[in-house]
Amino acid sequence: MNVGLSTLYNIGSNYSIRLNDKEVLVYEEDGTKIKSATTKEEEKLKKEQEKKQVEKSSDTLSPDEERLVKELAARDAEVKAHEAAHQAAGGGMTGAASYTYQQGPDGKMYAIGGEVSISSPASSSPEEAIRNARQIMASAMAAGSPSPQDFAVASSARVMEIKAQQQLAKQQQEEVMGKESYKNAASSSAGESSKSRGGIDIPA
Repeated sequence: MNVGLSTLYNIGSNYSIRLNDKEVLVYEEDGTKIKSATTKEEEKLKKEQEKKQVEKSSDTLSPDEERLVKELAARDAEVKAHEAAHQAAGGGMTGAASYTYQQGPDGKMYAIGGEVSISSPASSSPEEAIRNARQIMASAMAAGSPSPQDFAVASSARVMEIKAQQQLAKQQQEEVMGKESYKNAASSSAGESSKSRGGIDIPA
């Protein structure tokens, strides 16, 4: 006899057993349900057992699993401290940290990688661009052991700072040259006016 969904078995004149849609045995008498094989207490017990299987205690972990859990926990702490350092040094330029997780043998999720976005606001002057670039560099290099990506961000910020310094130097040079041009123009016009005011030679 094959067992399947909604299959009805006669076990007497007034009793029958069938599987309902959830594949739970239901006992019926004259079409009236009087008892379910899976009670609330049994369901609760089943859930607790499943939970225990997912969340193994340290007693049930093998030595290799325990070592892996310790490594993952250390990595999790390191990653979160690293990203927190970026956020603290970046001020308002950093966004929220995002993490990549891995599930350990104990069923818990551990951060194994992370990143914090850094965005520089538009600068209204070379001086502001220099300040922003230095803030980005400080944020990128804030962690105790910067990653290759951190070095790349710091390098980009350094290029941004150099360009802003060049722009600032050019502006300052133009200001100095403008002052000198104005000074030369003023002194030459003063010389010409003194010549025009000079005496006239009258032949004797």
